Amino acid sequence: MSAVAKTIWMIESRFGVPLSLDEMAVHAGISKYHLSRVFAQQTGHSISGYLRGRRLTEAAKALAGGAPDILGVALDAGYGSHEAFTRAFHEVMGATPDDVRQGRSLEGLPLLQPLRMDPQTEVKLSAPRIERRAAFRVAGVLERHLPPLGASIPAQWQKVNPYFGNVPGAVEGVAYGVCGHCAGERGESEYMAGMEVSDVAEVPPELDVITIPAQRYARLGHRGHITTIRSTIDAIYAHWLPQSGYRRSQAPYNFIEYYGPDFSGATGLGTVEIWLALED
Repeated sequence: MSAVAKTIWMIESRFGVPLSLDEMAVHAGISKYHLSRVFAQQTGHSISGYLRGRRLTEAAKALAGGAPDILGVALDAGYGSHEAFTRAFHEVMGATPDDVRQGRSLEGLPLLQPLRMDPQTEVKLSAPRIERRAAFRVAGVLERHLPPLGASIPAQWQKVNPYFGNVPGAVEGVAYGVCGHCAGERGESEYMAGMEVSDVAEVPPELDVITIPAQRYARLGHRGHITTIRSTIDAIYAHWLPQSGYRRSQAPYNFIEYYGPDFSGATGLGTVEIWLALED
């Protein structure tokens, strides 16, 4: 996986916290001078410009969605004060945070959408485990995304990450990305980023809760960095499923990403599986 893809992943999964060029260079495995050069060459953005643009774009979305206060949005975007955030926001967006919050609209704003970071790689799939799983509940953040699904997912995980380890009754150590229905004329796809919770879990009211029905799954492992998961998914549908003798279930929530206890959102490495629900 390229240094640029690693850097995009780091920015998209952590733009709500302080990030330094030194950290990104270490993660990418090259010098910060080389990283700055190749990032600009391949994306058309400087690293600092992309990071600022992504932070302010997500801030604009929060403001247009009716955020209760501007300071909270400023802090989430990595700014230490209302004044610093307002200056930066106006410089990039051409409007004040209060304008966007009052107007509840993103129309006309120069939003910077996440860059794609899922290069095609050759995938050799291991034989899956076929097993039945009882119904279970997942609590987290449910959002809709325009195709292609993937580039905007890390920002969604940032919203739910603070809840891990802080929800009584949640199953510790694992996380799930659950794909739901496609809806609307533009083909928006539902995606839930969350944790498994018991029936008596104390789920905060701001989190969504869905119930995954009892299903039989093929559990197929993903190897390598999370940014190459699209190649694994493509291999499952193009090669494994047609040759397997199984048929994909049409029940709700029939595609699940499982993230094991050793998966790190900071590095994008660790145990990841694709659970594909099968017809009985």
